Amino acid sequence: MANTVDVRVRRVYDDREESDGRRVLVDRIWPRGMTKAKADLDEWCKTVAPSTALRKWYGHDPKRFEEFARRYRAELDEPEPATGLAHLAELATQGTLTLLTATKHPEISEAVVLADLVRR
Repeated sequence: MANTVDVRVRRVYDDREESDGRRVLVDRIWPRGMTKAKADLDEWCKTVAPSTALRKWYGHDPKRFEEFARRYRAELDEPEPATGLAHLAELATQGTLTLLTATKHPEISEAVVLADLVRR
């Protein structure tokens, strides 16, 4: 059986937990009202964020999530995002990886799509 990686998704506004491991922000835009100190993240991987056009089209509409995820996975095949995704996958082999997003509904965010891809 293949080694399983521990990839989690949390809101950047939540305080760090001991079990978070490496914390990586995966949003393109810095979270509103958040200071770098409060974010307490290890890195910001903007290259894996959805394009501005896709993000605006999606608008976190739950009815659009499946189509958003399909389009987003296609964007992740482009060279720069693919490199960022490979970087996240590498980080996940080194211990727990927590993907952070500012959205109010992380369960329908790009972070969930990324976590799924990294786990594979």
